[in-house]
Amino acid sequence: MNRIISRVGSAIVSVTVLLFAVCLITGFTFGSYIVCMFLPIGYIMMAAGLRHESSDDRRVAADAGTVFAAVYTVLILLVYFAQTTSVNLGGLSEGAIAVLDFRRGGLIFNYDLLGYGMMALSTFFLGLSVRAENSPDRWMKALMMIHGIFFIGCFFMPMTGVFSGMSSGDTSRGGVIALIVWCAYFLPIGILAYRHFGKAAEK
Repeated sequence: MNRIISRVGSAIVSVTVLLFAVCLITGFTFGSYIVCMFLPIGYIMMAAGLRHESSDDRRVAADAGTVFAAVYTVLILLVYFAQTTSVNLGGLSEGAIAVLDFRRGGLIFNYDLLGYGMMALSTFFLGLSVRAENSPDRWMKALMMIHGIFFIGCFFMPMTGVFSGMSSGDTSRGGVIALIVWCAYFLPIGILAYRHFGKAAEK
């Protein structure tokens, strides 16, 4: 059961990242919000699997990665549930829209970046906990740990005010390209994790 849940979670991560990229390319904003709410659910399942199989001498790293995964999940679900309900249904004042609309680059957008910063910390610590015994696992471990670098930008860039000038109408092309690049980077992590849990189940 442990391996099955972990593998299903890895599959959800892979599929949702791919769908997120498709939504970005096609401009289906609402779809991207929906997909982003399922991604953390799969990621929590994957993280729990990596934590479960971690050895005693790497358990602290695995625990830290799992806790950061939970923080990421809470922040992201709050951000995108607000977009698909309160913001999408309308009826909010201009002041509330300025705060809650993801496309305005305000507080809710900053929380989104903070959430993905927590995800980056999570992948770094979970990567530390992985005992790679073959080439695919070494690739997964390396990609997860390198992904931790995203924490720096996600945490500090909102403090610079670089996103404060975002308009309410659309997302910049540069931002979309950056997100597509992130999808291309993170998709192999989900696929390699799916393979990892499948191979572990065969032992």
